[in-house]
Amino acid sequence: MSAHCQLTGAQPGFGNNISHSHRRTSRRFDPNIQRKRYWLPSEGRHVRLMISARAIKTIDSTGVEAAVARIRARGERV
Repeated sequence: MSAHCQLTGAQPGFGNNISHSHRRTSRRFDPNIQRKRYWLPSEGRHVRLMISARAIKTIDSTGVEAAVARIRARGERV
């Protein structure tokens, strides 16, 4: 499962863990990716999306039809 949001395009960020002695080691900041199923009325079927928690709030406000249109405009298959 890749840490990539289909709607917003959010990907992992990279940085450092800094210990008490100030040694630095690599770390990864993953977005909060959820696998969520939505009903798409125009096609009469469910779609399963891998989206971030922020994208879920976006879909709640704009609607699933607009979100799927944005995903398809980016060239991803739904």
